[in-house]
Amino acid sequence: MGLRKEKAARLKVHILDSTLKLIGKRPFADLYVDELCARVKVSKVTFFKYFPQKEDLLLYYFRIWCLDRAVELSEKPKEGIQGIYYLSDKLSEACEKHPGLMLSLLGYLADVKRTPKPFPVKVEEKVILHPEKKDIHLLEIQSLDQMLEKFTLEAIFRKEITKSSSTRDISNLFTTILLGSIVTGHINQLSPLKFFFRKNIDLVLKGLQ
Repeated sequence: MGLRKEKAARLKVHILDSTLKLIGKRPFADLYVDELCARVKVSKVTFFKYFPQKEDLLLYYFRIWCLDRAVELSEKPKEGIQGIYYLSDKLSEACEKHPGLMLSLLGYLADVKRTPKPFPVKVEEKVILHPEKKDIHLLEIQSLDQMLEKFTLEAIFRKEITKSSSTRDISNLFTTILLGSIVTGHINQLSPLKFFFRKNIDLVLKGLQ
């Protein structure tokens, strides 16, 4: 890595790490850029250079979440329904650990004034986050939607799903169930979320078999 690129990558990772430590289970709205900059020891000008708006932290957080899934799946592959359960479990864990971030992320993505798009993660950031992973630069980051579509297609090939419908329609259904579970779990203050998420997946699968 070039020194300049490495420094920039380490700063972005440090900002995200500090965000997670500062926010805990608090709402994302309660996190102030001044507070974050003071902890990271950077100016607001520097912060906004990497994150043009505070909400970009939400997109970066979830993109790194997807990177973590890519690394884990490359080491311990999952297929079909087991892959869908895996994503369900990991999503519920994220909601338990950082509910304010996950709920704010959904609100941000639902804003009609914004066009959702993945926040870029550079090779240097991948290396810093997963130094033990060889050839991390070759690892593709897939979105939650893309991962669910892949696992859905595998489930159809494995005859774990027998309902006649398009792969895209079914994967959209799983996405809807998982994202909806985040909101419903919060509204009803359900815990542990893992079992609630899994129960919803089970109900959907019954209708697809």
